[in-house]
Amino acid sequence: MSSPDIAGILENSRELDRLRKEQEEVLSEINKMHKKLQATPEVVEKPGDNSLSRLKILYTQAKDLSENEVNVSNQLLSQLDLLLPSGPLAQQRRRIEGSDQKRKRMKNESDISRLSPSMRNQLEACASLKGEQVAARVTGNNAEKDEWFVVKVMQFDRETKEFEVLDEEPGDDEEGGGQRKYKLPMSCIIPFPKKNDPSSAPDFPPGRHVLAVYPGTTALYKATVVSPPRKRKTDEYLLEFDDDEEDGALPQRAVPFYNVVPLPDGHRQ
Repeated sequence: MSSPDIAGILENSRELDRLRKEQEEVLSEINKMHKKLQATPEVVEKPGDNSLSRLKILYTQAKDLSENEVNVSNQLLSQLDLLLPSGPLAQQRRRIEGSDQKRKRMKNESDISRLSPSMRNQLEACASLKGEQVAARVTGNNAEKDEWFVVKVMQFDRETKEFEVLDEEPGDDEEGGGQRKYKLPMSCIIPFPKKNDPSSAPDFPPGRHVLAVYPGTTALYKATVVSPPRKRKTDEYLLEFDDDEEDGALPQRAVPFYNVVPLPDGHRQ
C-alpha cells in the first residue's frame, strides 16, 4: 500500500467529514426557518420578506450536499476496493457489490434520511394525501397568471417528489372535454384543512389575503378576509374576492373554512 493511496483515502475522508458538518449547519438553518414560519406564518406576506426563497435555497443546498456525500463515499469505496487483497476479503467485497442495486433503490430514502425531520414529515404528509382533494397550481412558473383548481391526488412519487393529480371537472370544448391529469411538484400543492376538524385550519384574521374556492366553482382566487368563522360563530369565512366587483363594490361571499388556504408567496392573478 503506497503513501499516495493512503493520502487519497485520507483526503476523501476529510472531505466527507467536511460535507457532513456543512450538512448539519444547513439542516440547523432549515429547522430555524421552520420554527420561524410556524410561529409567525404571516411574515411571508410582508413586503420584501424572503423567507420562502431562503428556505428553497437551503433545501437545494441540503440536496446538493447529500449528493456530494454519496459521490465522495463511492470514491472511498473504489479506493479501498483497489487496496483490498484477494481471498475472503475480496469475496466479501464482491458480495457488497452485489447489493449495489439495492443501495441505488434505497438512495432516495437515504437522501431523505439526511434531511431534517420536518422535511421527512412533509414527504410522509404528501404521501398520505392520496385520494384527498387539494388546491393545485396547474400553470407553469413562466405563466402570466397563476391558475389554481381543486384536484384529487392520485399518487405521490417520493423519488421525484411529484404529485399525480386529477382535475375531476370536465374541461371545456376548447380543451377537448374530459377530466385532466397533471404531474406537479410539491410547491404547486396546498392541502385543504380537514372538513371535520376546524382546529386543523389556520386562523386568518380580518384583512389577511388568502386563496379560496370561489362559491359554485372548483377554481381558487385571491381574496381578503372580512370576518373569520370564530367571530361569526359559523364554519364559514366572509371574504371579498379580487376582481369580483358588482355595482361598483366587492360583494362579501361566505366560504367554508376548509376551502380557504394561505395565499402562496408571489401569487400572480
